[in-house]
Amino acid sequence: MAFLGLRKWPTPIARPLWPFAVAGGITMYLVYSAQSAGVRSAEWRKDPRNPYAAQIASESLH
Repeated sequence: MAFLGLRKWPTPIARPLWPFAVAGGITMYLVYSAQSAGVRSAEWRKDPRNPYAAQIASESLH
């Protein structure tokens, strides 16, 4: 008999979903890497719309 809809043994959540968590982390890393490469490309390096233009310019002086 279930007490308020709770079972005697809880349904596992983290164990069957670990591959999706790992794949999500890898995907986030790859998207971040692609974004960083695109922002630092020669085409967008001096563009005034680039929010990281000042940071990239200061790094290139060193």
